[in-house]
Amino acid sequence: MRVLVIEDNNDIATNIGDYLEDRGHVVDFAGDGVTGLHLAVVNEFDVIVLDLTLPGMDGIEVCKKLRGEAHKHTPVLMLTARDALEQKLTGFESGADDYMTKPFALQELAARLEVLARRGKGPKSRVLKIADLAYNLDTLVVMRAGQSIQLNPIGLKLLQALMEASPSVVTRQDLEQKVWGEELPDSDSLRVHIHGLRAAIDKPFDKPLIHTRHGIGYRMVDPDAVPT
Repeated sequence: MRVLVIEDNNDIATNIGDYLEDRGHVVDFAGDGVTGLHLAVVNEFDVIVLDLTLPGMDGIEVCKKLRGEAHKHTPVLMLTARDALEQKLTGFESGADDYMTKPFALQELAARLEVLARRGKGPKSRVLKIADLAYNLDTLVVMRAGQSIQLNPIGLKLLQALMEASPSVVTRQDLEQKVWGEELPDSDSLRVHIHGLRAAIDKPFDKPLIHTRHGIGYRMVDPDAVPT
């Protein structure tokens, strides 16, 4: 398994790394929260060992950003010198999957990491992502910039069609077909529902993601990633 160890105590990080590497695992390291979050977002790890007390950004904040903003579900085992129940609950609330208090036995740590890694390889949620917008097709939860967005069934169908086609343009005819099938609505229905989708997805935020191609249709695209 590939493990990311985010720990500012060099001795602890080295001990963990040596123990895991001796058993055939690949280990990457970060000594502060900002670097650790970056590595966790841009790489794929099987499991993350995350210290609670870190320079730059503590483990709670790292875990919150990893789950809420980056939408990464890599299993996280949190380490801390504190053993208070409140600290443990705070760790779990931030998105941690397991918790160990220092000092700990390396054998137990490795065993817990292997369990988390196996669990993390289970069925994955189907999540569409564009910029800071995420739509979970299994739970029908829509989030943008960490905020929950409520959409009606037609809005969800339109959103799925636009996100799956992104960055391509979806014609009005194709959108109507995907949403209503053979029972096409009157000529204004699509425009009205697109307006409602924009009000929910774009209006509260700085950058619009839904763009009109006049006379053709619509597309959804990250303006920072693809020229409009």
